[in-house]
Amino acid sequence: MRTLYHYPLCPYSRKIRLILAEKKLDFTAEIERFWEKRPDYIKLNPSGQVPTLIDLNGSVIADSMAIAEYLEDAYPERPLIGEGLIQRAEVRRLVGWFDGKFAQEVSINLLMEKNIKRHLPSEAGAGPNSAAIRSAKTIIHQHLDYISWLVDRRNWLAGDDFSLADIAASAHLSVVDYMGDVLWDKHPVAKDWYARIKSRPSFRAFFQDRIPGLAPAPHYGDLDF
Repeated sequence: MRTLYHYPLCPYSRKIRLILAEKKLDFTAEIERFWEKRPDYIKLNPSGQVPTLIDLNGSVIADSMAIAEYLEDAYPERPLIGEGLIQRAEVRRLVGWFDGKFAQEVSINLLMEKNIKRHLPSEAGAGPNSAAIRSAKTIIHQHLDYISWLVDRRNWLAGDDFSLADIAASAHLSVVDYMGDVLWDKHPVAKDWYARIKSRPSFRAFFQDRIPGLAPAPHYGDLDF
């Protein structure tokens, strides 16, 4: 069986879960508490990060973008990176935006402060940094404005078709939304785009995710918000 090692609130893990679901590829999901640095997992992925995929042929692929590209090449029947040089470049640019800029400024920032720090040794993880949380909650509005600008001119983020760009963006936003830190009513265009993604069958598994000690926002699983 194909196996994905992941953490439920890791946006990079969620990105791969969405890709697998969109491509209708069965897999077993194994939760990996990556901060524990489990020796058997380090043997699979020396970086110790999630996600890591073991495919049916036994191949072990680490790093979410490497996994995404691998799945696109290995299972091309449902393409997600687009067709043509320009469209593929735009998809990759936007994936880089959300996996890099949005992650550093918002999603990973909030995830670390609100969740991961609780699991770190006291000497390594002092309490949540309120200034970092405030910064993420402020700057997310710029990103939501950018999403609104894109989808106001296109059907989906990178063009006419749903793509890996939408998957990456929604994976990161879903983590922030779980924590209740997206003020959707201030960004109706982005909200409509996100609602369309929430309605896709591939997204439904996220509604079942629960993190001990961190309950989801009341609207999290509501398709109509």
